[in-house]
Amino acid sequence: MKVIIGVRFKKPGKVYFFDPGNLHINIKTKVIVETALGESLGEVVAKKKLLPNTEFATPLKKIIRIANYKDIKHYNENKKQEEEAFKICEEKIKKLKLDMHLTDVEYSFDNSKLLFYFTADGRVDFRELVKELAAIFKTRIELRQIGVRDEVRRIGGNGVCGRELCCCSFLNNFETVSIKMAKEQNMSLNPTKISGNCGRLMCCLKYEQEVYEDKLKHLPKIGAIVKTEDGEGVVDSIETLKEIVKVKLKDDNDETYFKKYSAKDLQIIKNSSTEVMDDEEKENMEELKKLEELEKQDMETDSNDVF
Repeated sequence: MKVIIGVRFKKPGKVYFFDPGNLHINIKTKVIVETALGESLGEVVAKKKLLPNTEFATPLKKIIRIANYKDIKHYNENKKQEEEAFKICEEKIKKLKLDMHLTDVEYSFDNSKLLFYFTADGRVDFRELVKELAAIFKTRIELRQIGVRDEVRRIGGNGVCGRELCCCSFLNNFETVSIKMAKEQNMSLNPTKISGNCGRLMCCLKYEQEVYEDKLKHLPKIGAIVKTEDGEGVVDSIETLKEIVKVKLKDDNDETYFKKYSAKDLQIIKNSSTEVMDDEEKENMEELKKLEELEKQDMETDSNDVF
C-alpha cells in the first residue's frame, strides 16, 4: 500500500497525487512539489489515504516541503509578472499579425520557463514570436496550443444549469461527447440547447450515457410496430429512464389516438431501422456533425498533462 495526498495547482484544475513522506499536512496547506516543469507550488485538496501500489504505473513524486512565507511571496510575484507577460505577448501577436488568441500565461515556480497558452484554428508559425519573447524575458519560452474547451476551463463561468461549469469545478479530464448521446437521451438536437460555453457539445451528456445505453437495449425504437393490450400500434416517443412508451393507435372508427404503456407490457413485432427527421432536424444535424468533428480536433490539441 502507498500513502498519497492530492494537490491542485490552480482552480479550476486537475488534482494530482504525490507522496507526502513523513510530512503531516492538512487540507488547504500550500506545498512545494517536484513536477515535469521543476518545482511548483500547489494546494492540498485531498487528505492522506492508502492506495495499492498497483494503482500507479510510475513512482509517485514526493512533496518537497510545506510552502513558507518566502515561497508564497515568490509565487505571488510570479503571478504579477504573468499579467505583464500576457500584455506584452498580446502586443507582439498583433504586431506580427499572427492568427492566434492568447488565453493564459504561466511561469514555472523557479522562473526557468515561461509558458504561453493559445487557441488557433490551425497551425501557427510562431518562431519569430518566440525569439522576441525570449529576448525580453531572458528565459526559456514555450507556446502551447490548446482547445476551446481547455480555454473555457481556464476562464471559468456558469453553465445553463446555473452551476459553476463542470470543467471548472470537478471535471479532471475531458471525454469525447457525441451526437449519439444526445439522441439516445431524447435531448433536443438544436445545437444552441446542447452546446456548452465553449461552443462544443455539453460534457454532462456523458454522465448518464451508460444508463441510457443499458435501458435502450430493452426498449423498442421510435417508429417500431408493437403489440399492446389494445392492439397493434406504432411507437411515437419513449421516456427512457421510466421505460414508458407512447404508442400511436387507431380505434374502431379508424381514428388515431395515443396511449402510454410500460415497456414490459409491449411485444415488438417489427423494430424500426430508419430515422425520420424533418428539414429543421436535418439542418441541425449538419451543424452538430461539424461540432462533433471540431471536438475530435480539440481532443488532439488540448494541452498535455505535464505533471
